[in-house]
Amino acid sequence: MGGVWGGGGGGDAGWVSSEWESLPAEQLIGLLQVQAAANAVQVEQLAAQSERISALTEQVAALTAQVAELTRKLGRNSKNSSLPPSADRGLSTKGDAAPRAAAPRRRRGSTTRKPGGQPGHPGRTRDLVADPDEVLDHVPGACAGCGGDLRQAPDAGDPLRRQVHDIPDPVPPWVVEHRLHSRRCGCGHTTTAPAPAGVCAPVQLGPNVAAVAVYLVVFQHVAVERAAGLIHDLCGITVSTGWISAQVRKTSAALTQASEAMVARLRVEPVVGVDETSVSVGGVRYWLHVARTDALTVYYLHPTRGREAVDAFGVLPDYTGVIVRDALAVYDGPMYATATHALCGAHLLRDLTAAAEDHPDQVWPGQAGDALLTLNRLVRTARDTGRAADPEEVAEQVRWFDQAIAVGLKNHPRAAGRKQTPTRNLLHRMKTRREEYLRYVTDPDVPFTNNGAERDLRPAKTQQKISGSHRSATGATAWAVVRGHISTLHKQRLPVLTGLRDALTGNPWTPAPS
Repeated sequence: MGGVWGGGGGGDAGWVSSEWESLPAEQLIGLLQVQAAANAVQVEQLAAQSERISALTEQVAALTAQVAELTRKLGRNSKNSSLPPSADRGLSTKGDAAPRAAAPRRRRGSTTRKPGGQPGHPGRTRDLVADPDEVLDHVPGACAGCGGDLRQAPDAGDPLRRQVHDIPDPVPPWVVEHRLHSRRCGCGHTTTAPAPAGVCAPVQLGPNVAAVAVYLVVFQHVAVERAAGLIHDLCGITVSTGWISAQVRKTSAALTQASEAMVARLRVEPVVGVDETSVSVGGVRYWLHVARTDALTVYYLHPTRGREAVDAFGVLPDYTGVIVRDALAVYDGPMYATATHALCGAHLLRDLTAAAEDHPDQVWPGQAGDALLTLNRLVRTARDTGRAADPEEVAEQVRWFDQAIAVGLKNHPRAAGRKQTPTRNLLHRMKTRREEYLRYVTDPDVPFTNNGAERDLRPAKTQQKISGSHRSATGATAWAVVRGHISTLHKQRLPVLTGLRDALTGNPWTPAPS
């Protein structure tokens, strides 16, 4: 019965062949029932395929979004995110070092100047000392003109002076022996002279050696083993690694009151910068917190990054000045509501650079960034010259900044649900925290960025890369206390070695009472 369903015969029904007309009704009904069952199966299959297609479409959309997010993250570097510069150099697929991420568009004009000193720049040379340690006279033996003997000839004017500044050859250590004499009184009692403070053993090392050891390990990031070798080679003194570690702990303990005084001083400073970074301690991640000004640096090590650590640090609770910070939510706690907040402009510029890279067809990120930098230039010029910034210029740049936010929000409306895109979150933060981002415009004491806090945290990363992670929280805490004191000595323009020796001899530098 070929052609039963399509029959191409052309009869009155068109699609019914003549063979069908001759079939009994019962047989036709049976065939129709079979076809109806087959159609029902096909309908179920089509419905299942439709559901499968819908599920695959949703999966493709989710994977597409995931690929876009991963691509966005792979494009992040120190110029468009909070990643450190060391993260800009990764590994290629062949294992070779990949080039650094390309820098974003320069906001300043290019320069044709060559590196180094510029024409007209005054050079700097070492001055001759009036009283050198050694003088060597060099006299000509013969005349360069005729060859005559000059050994007995008088000098023709003052000699030319050439000085070589060097360090002496390693010499034996300077040994001071304290002889504690005993005297017998007429009453029969014998009295022995007391030893000077700090002299408590038959043979011991002095505070200068201890200061050098702490200086090498904490300030210059020299590993303890190499520091011991340096002290032996340069000073002729043999020290153990355990002794060096003990000197770091001893210096930290000697700085306890000085550190407490610095925390108290920070609490009354008008502007304080805060930040934190992770450090490895015995294979466990800890957080090193910093509170600082241009004159003080204090570190605090804690197992957590959150408010428990910030509260225990003791600087920010009930602080009433200006906190310069990033947008980390930790610093938004109710205990810090008494302070005025200023958000870091450098972080915002990096976020705007990322937004410009993610949305190259949109101009609002560049407009907002240019407005921020122009405002910073106006404020710095006014501060350096002692004159107020032109209010019209300032108002114009603020309008540009506000307009960029408005355009960005229009291009990136809020999506349904709680989760929003990074760009939308950035714009929302710029709008709701506008005054905090522009705090430096209205308060000349507030810096545009929190780069000072980031610079103060950088030694912790340098220490970890060069000398490795700390083995214990006790050692890491001691390092942080001493490093904060060294940073403060630098800001105070005081000699570090002298400051460490003063701490070890019980006279550490301490800020004046507020």
